Amino acid sequence: MPISLKTKAPHVWWGWFPIFLVLFEVSVYTANDMIQPAMPRVVAEHGVSSAWIATALTAFMIGGGLLTWLLGPYSDLVGRRPVLLTGVALFFLACLATHFIAHIEGFMLLRVLQGMGMSFIGAVGYAAIQEGFEEKRAIRIMALMANVSLIAPLLGPLLGAWIIEWAPWQTIFAINASLALIAFVGLFFCMPETLPLEVKQSTMRSAPNLLRFLSHLVHQYRALAEDKNFWRNSMTPALMITPTLGWIGLGPMILMNDFGLSSREFALWQIPVFSCLIAANLFLAYVTGRWPLQRSLYIGLWIAACAALLGLGLVFTIGAAVWILALITALIGVVDGLSMSVYYRFALTGSDAPKGILAAAVSVVFMAVLAVAVEVYKWTYLHFGMQGYLVLTTACMWVFIVLARRTIAHGLTLREPAA
Repeated sequence: MPISLKTKAPHVWWGWFPIFLVLFEVSVYTANDMIQPAMPRVVAEHGVSSAWIATALTAFMIGGGLLTWLLGPYSDLVGRRPVLLTGVALFFLACLATHFIAHIEGFMLLRVLQGMGMSFIGAVGYAAIQEGFEEKRAIRIMALMANVSLIAPLLGPLLGAWIIEWAPWQTIFAINASLALIAFVGLFFCMPETLPLEVKQSTMRSAPNLLRFLSHLVHQYRALAEDKNFWRNSMTPALMITPTLGWIGLGPMILMNDFGLSSREFALWQIPVFSCLIAANLFLAYVTGRWPLQRSLYIGLWIAACAALLGLGLVFTIGAAVWILALITALIGVVDGLSMSVYYRFALTGSDAPKGILAAAVSVVFMAVLAVAVEVYKWTYLHFGMQGYLVLTTACMWVFIVLARRTIAHGLTLREPAA
């Protein structure tokens, strides 16, 4: 049974909890997206090559998975609320610190610390949503949360391009810090403790001290590592969103450095890509409860197959062009919007492990795949150009389709009523 948020809230404004969680999510994602148009200026200011542009996203993704393995299980022990509040405070400080760095290495270190905000969202925030709401409502909330947070890559580059026309790039992180501060105050007063009492008691019995706690972690993660369903459920959404991350990470280098677009033109190219993603996400929120879970997923698989084949055909017949890359990424964005919330739900309900540990493990795999993927995309593009980039996208989509069919079958099997 889902926990009643109302009885667990520290304040009568308990219903505001998802809103302030979304605000923190937006502040974390805009810390990546708003800075993208400014990255050529950042690397030029520090006297390094444009290859560091994509590395900044890799550092952000590494931060997203660095502490996740610990945060979820630790929140099983002490509760979701104190862990999430700590994460918001850490992100706030990491944004403020960008005003004091003098070397590109320091900037990358802060990108790692800022990326840790995703760890707290994925391992703690989403676990709280899963515990606080029944399945269909949780999917609807996560879809709407994803839709709000996905405005970040749509509006983020536009806002970032506008800001750097009249202010230093550090101003972007001052704005992110302000959003994080508001989120911290809101969560402090409105966030409930959703951790089930029996989970906390079970964790405390299993880990009464530090050594037992670490031993408990090793045991839980070993069990997950031996579960092929866990790996498949975690890899499926990660591979699905990989081309979108390639667009975000390499976009400034491809569009601004290689195709000579201005920061404003770069930002405008984000509109068709992420508008498709947001529209599909809104559509998923609308049809959830009206459609069976698998319908939107199967539609997504057909679109993914068409996008992969179309991109490959266009780039080898017409040649390299920005509109081809944007078109294929927009189609894959539709797949992301139709499917991400459901696949993530499958991943978080595909095992009997405690939600904190399961959410942490899923997030670690997710971030690790994306961090490696951005570097692979960068290497492929630098050596083989747009053709290599789209061949890699096609490969990702076909592997995703193979895994997704099995993930859907497993997820539906778990939801079949007992005979």
